[in-house]
This record gives sequence, C-alpha cells and structure tokens, in this order.
Amino acid sequence: MTEIALATRRLAGRIDPAVLVALLALALLTVLAPAQAATSLRFTGDALVGVLPFLALSIGVAAYAKASGADALIARAFTGNLPTMIVAAALMGALSPFCSCGVIPLIAALLAMGVPLAPVMAFWLASPLMDPSMFLLTAGTLGTTFAVYKTVAAVAIGLLGGFGTAAIGRAGLFAEPLREGVGNGGCGGSTIRNPKQVVWRFWGEQPRRERFARNALDNTLFLGKWLAIAFFLESLMLAYVPAELISSSIGGDGWLTVLGATAVGVPAYLNGYAALPLIGGLIEQGMAPGAGMAFMLAGGVSSIPAAIAVWALARPPVFAAYLGFAFAGAFAMGGLYGLVV
Repeated sequence: MTEIALATRRLAGRIDPAVLVALLALALLTVLAPAQAATSLRFTGDALVGVLPFLALSIGVAAYAKASGADALIARAFTGNLPTMIVAAALMGALSPFCSCGVIPLIAALLAMGVPLAPVMAFWLASPLMDPSMFLLTAGTLGTTFAVYKTVAAVAIGLLGGFGTAAIGRAGLFAEPLREGVGNGGCGGSTIRNPKQVVWRFWGEQPRRERFARNALDNTLFLGKWLAIAFFLESLMLAYVPAELISSSIGGDGWLTVLGATAVGVPAYLNGYAALPLIGGLIEQGMAPGAGMAFMLAGGVSSIPAAIAVWALARPPVFAAYLGFAFAGAFAMGGLYGLVV
C-alpha cells in the first residue's frame, strides 16, 4: 500500500463517518448540480444561524449546570409528581417556538441533566406542532377550527408520548436514553443519584472551568454536526421531492387515506408553514380534512431530517418510541378530526 493510500486511510479513520458521508454527498452534488450545492449550503447555513440562539442557550445552560453541580438541583426539580410533570410538559411544548430539529439541543440538555424521559418525551413531541405564530397562520389559512384542533392534537400527542414512555419505562427499556458521548441522564439519572456540591461561581476553580469548556465543546460538535447534516438533507428534499408527488399520495377520503397521509407525512418534509397552502389547496379539491390533519401532524414531528437528529441523540429504544408515538398520535388525531368536523 502506497504512502498516499496509507495517509488517506488514516485520515478517513479520524473523520466521523457521518461527516464523511455528508462531505462526499456535497462533493457529488457540486459536480452534478453546482447551483443546488450552493443553494443547499446557503440553506444549511441560514438554518443553523436561525437555530443558533437555542443551540447556544441549551449548550451553555447544560455546561454551566455540569460545571457548577447545579444539574443535580435541576434534575431533582423534575422528580415530583410524574403525571403532573407530563401534563405541564405537553402544554408547554404546544406553546414553545421550536421546530422538530431546533428542539433537539434543549432535549439533549434536559436529558443530560437527568430529567426523566417521560415529561421530556411529552415536550419533545408537542413542541414542533404548534406555537403562537403557527396558530395564527393556520387559522388564517385553514380556519380557526383546524388551528384549535391542531393545538389540542399537539397536547394530546405529547400526553400519549409522555404517559406511554412512563408505562414502557417501567420495564427498564429507557434506563439510559442518550447515546454514549451525549451525556448521562435517564429517568432519575446519575445527577440525582450522585449529587455534587453546587458552586455557582464555578469559574474560580480550574477543574470546573475545564469541565465547562469540555462539556460545551463536546455538545457543540455533536449537535452542530447532526443538525448541519439534517438541514442539508432537508434542503435536498425541498429541492427534489415535488409537492405534487406528496399531494398525489394523500388525496381521497376514508380511514385508509388518513393512514396513507400519516405514512407519507412521517418521512416527507414539509414544515408547518410550507404545508399550509398545500393542505389548504388539497382540502378545497376534496381531500379529507382528517388526512390533511394527519399529514401535518406526522410531518411536523417525524420528518427524515428530524429523525436523523433524534437517531444521533437517543438510543434505539427511545428513537423507536419517538417515531411510534408520533405515528400513532398523528393517525389517531387525524382520524378523529375527520369524525368531528
């Protein structure tokens, strides 16, 4: 093996496989469609800038909590009445301004602090589905009834995920929800079992300063990498998956249409704002309102870009539960909407 081949092999071994695949995809796109490559890079950069305040805040809070020892206090604040926490998390999620990818840094921070997975799952599922600006736009495009029901559905899906996670968690499947390298958490995680003395002004101690810097850097690299990949993939889906293809897959009426709309909505990416005119036009052309509701709910929570970010963050059982609750909740609430309107 030549020296160049050996050097290339060593370099490839040091590069994260996910980053390597993304770079190869970008290189291929640059050769085949240079204009789209530039567009995708701009889209990814703009999306990262948009999520930067949430990313910086969650990483900073998590690093401060870890360095000062306050993560134990935060975690213990979530060890009260579990049903109450789940309900509160679902309600807060429906009012928070996070998209399915933008909520990932906050989820990582909460789980790393040892916050129980059940209320985190409730917030995680409800958050991307509704916020105040989304409510106003939905009401203006699809009507107040649709907007109010979607808000109720966001809370309901959050409750389904929260209480479902609590029930399944009793079997021990979610003892360590985060992947190795993201943080230590879980249902009552290590910060609760092994509390440390809290030093609010931690910067006076070098070991704590180093802990802060190390934690912030690790989380920045990890979350930044996966969010960049997710947004890059999102740009390709917006460019190469035509809305006509999606609309032709979810037309019609009946519960099978609702099921099909849910199945299409899970992988398809149409953010809540972009989906409004499409769904409005389809409903005007005779599509079942329940199918439109199911598509918006499923796509809002579990699109492929969001799923990639969740897969990178959570262990397989948590990932499977996230997708399962999203699918079941979207199908159930979409079907119910078709019965009540």
